[in-house]
Amino acid sequence: MSAHGPQAADIDFDAFRDPALARELIARIGRIVGDRDINLMEVCGTHTVSIGRYGFRSVMPAGLHLLSGPGCPVCVTANRDIDHAIALSRLDGAIIATFGDMMRVPGSTSSLRAEKAAGRDIRIVYSPLDALRIAEDNPERQVIFMSVGFETTTPTIAACILEASERGLENFSMFTVNKMTPPALRAIADDPETRIDGFILPGHVSTITGAAPYRFLVEEFATPGVITGFEPVDILEGIEMLVRMVVDRAPRIENAYLRGVNADGNPVARALTDQVFEPCDAAWRGLGELPQSGLRIRREFARFDAARRFEVFVEPTVEPRGCRCGDVLRGRIAPDACPLFGRACTPENPVGPCMVSSEGSCAAYYRFRDR
Repeated sequence: MSAHGPQAADIDFDAFRDPALARELIARIGRIVGDRDINLMEVCGTHTVSIGRYGFRSVMPAGLHLLSGPGCPVCVTANRDIDHAIALSRLDGAIIATFGDMMRVPGSTSSLRAEKAAGRDIRIVYSPLDALRIAEDNPERQVIFMSVGFETTTPTIAACILEASERGLENFSMFTVNKMTPPALRAIADDPETRIDGFILPGHVSTITGAAPYRFLVEEFATPGVITGFEPVDILEGIEMLVRMVVDRAPRIENAYLRGVNADGNPVARALTDQVFEPCDAAWRGLGELPQSGLRIRREFARFDAARRFEVFVEPTVEPRGCRCGDVLRGRIAPDACPLFGRACTPENPVGPCMVSSEGSCAAYYRFRDR
């Protein structure tokens, strides 16, 4: 046992997958909810996938609705930011490096995959350090890494910029559209068109942030939240805790993921992020411009900021016709309520990013629709 919780070798994961305990929790949830109408929202793409995989929506009481929120960084990337990345890919001699999901996200009139097919040099990488190696191997060309992610991945991005600085790489930069989770939760909690009674809070993000950044949900909106893990019992325990707080009208922020999250999160990772990035206003798909919700590279590292280094023409933004990805991300509709879902929009032919990413709400609903 470490000071921060059990080591992986000490954990009996079978206990978190115990069918008997899962059935008991489902029965408890049913008794607590009764004939009430309760809306819970998960704000982590991995939770969305787990809820779909285990078929939890189909076994919840009729009045308990599990809504998917803005938990997928690819999905919440605004169309204009996609268009900006596409414009950067058209720079003479540039190499764009990005994660695989970003290739297929449609912009206003193109996508990175379409640009690659048209002859642009766009490469899929599995780590920002892969992009550094590409820059070292191609010193005569500009290498731009497109960075998306929440608090979990941003420290790695920051470390990569520090490494590029130490190596003196002049041909490496990043186009960063990284975001922070709490401002999105605030926007949803404050949305008069969406009633959320409780939040299933993100496990991965919370390993970095800890629980403190979510306290405003209780203090300002009287809305409870529970940090949970990703196994069946984790999620069901979190749901049970939430519905009990809703019914008792006793909102709190609770941590049901003690093996992965401690109260203070990871101060070292946060310090690394703060060294390289500063908060800024950012556009979110579905949520609009949210104050101090994004992260931009600090001025002292401006030479690694592709948005500052390269002036490009970004075409006027056009949203995909008929796509209701924004409403899905706000929790206003379920994915299968979109008229394009499973018809014009499928994982093989996505219209919006929620059907592209493996953690996207629409992709998860489509994949696990029979459950």
